[in-house]
Order: sequence, then structure tokens, then C-alpha cells
Amino acid sequence: MKLTNKKLTGLGAGIVLTVCSLAAYAAENHVEEALKHAETAVKTDAGAGIAEHAETARSHAKAAHEHLGAAITSLDKAITEGKQGHADVAKKAAEEAVTHLKAAE
Repeated sequence: MKLTNKKLTGLGAGIVLTVCSLAAYAAENHVEEALKHAETAVKTDAGAGIAEHAETARSHAKAAHEHLGAAITSLDKAITEGKQGHADVAKKAAEEAVTHLKAAE
């Protein structure tokens, strides 16, 4: 029975790691993608193609903007809490900022 539990635990851990790695892969570099599609829009001659790439670029730019806003909010909290001597809360807020900044890349 223990062997089965170990196998299920291993399988579960593998699934979790796979999902996490896919989520990290899906959280692509929004600024880079926005720039890539904006540059493609500039090089495209057809109006529909320009619009399509511009919409995709705008979508990535908005995602980056949202993450940057959230990062600034988290950094403000880290500063406030840190100045008040609440190291644990400040550290958590700084960690959240790092997560958002990475997602905005």
C-alpha cells in the first residue's frame, strides 16, 4: 500500500511541476511580445494585418502595464511596512512585487 501512495505522490508532484512550468512558459515576456507585434504591424502593408498585430501588441502592453501597476502597489506596501518595522509583511509585499515585475517583462 505504501508503494502505491509513493507512486501517487510522485505522480501528483509531477503533475504539479508540469502545470507550474507550463504556467511559467505561458507567462511570456509581455513587453517583448508587444514590441515584436508592433514592429510587425509597421512592416505589414495590409490594413487588416496591421490591425491584427496592433491588437496583439496592445493586449501584451496592457498586461505588462497591469503587472507594473501591481508591482508599484506592492513596493509601496513594502516600503510602508518596512519603515514601520513589519519585516515579514514588507518581505511578502516585496516578493509580490518581484512576481509582478517578472510577469511584466
